[in-house]
Amino acid sequence: MPSTPSKTLETFPNPKPERDFHIHMEVPEFTCLCPKTGQPDFATLSIDYIPDKACVELKSLKLYMWSFRDEGHFHEDVTNRILDDLVKATKPRFMRLTAKFYVRGGIFTNVVAEHRKKGWQPAPRVDLTQFEHQSNILG
Repeated sequence: MPSTPSKTLETFPNPKPERDFHIHMEVPEFTCLCPKTGQPDFATLSIDYIPDKACVELKSLKLYMWSFRDEGHFHEDVTNRILDDLVKATKPRFMRLTAKFYVRGGIFTNVVAEHRKKGWQPAPRVDLTQFEHQSNILG
């Protein structure tokens, strides 16, 4: 097999560091083990971030996520650990990790963890729906 799991997260330079832009990634096949039973836990992870100087390289992210497959973790622990590792590697302006774990014992678990670079504030949100509504009325 050409690839193996790895805890190394590689990065590349942000191609537009002077601009805030949003990167969204989904990992629909995340697995780890329940630390109590050893049974597999499945989750979809959503990573949303605004990079500063570096972006995470996708192949290394895939191999990193794969490295949890045979490890036992509570949902809260693994979500925060992954966020901490991603923040350490990329040092983003903002990052949110949402982990949506599939049902276990009749309970769905969603864990959301965030990082915000000290002093960074997002630009005000631009809402274009009001203009769409006006053009539908006038048009």
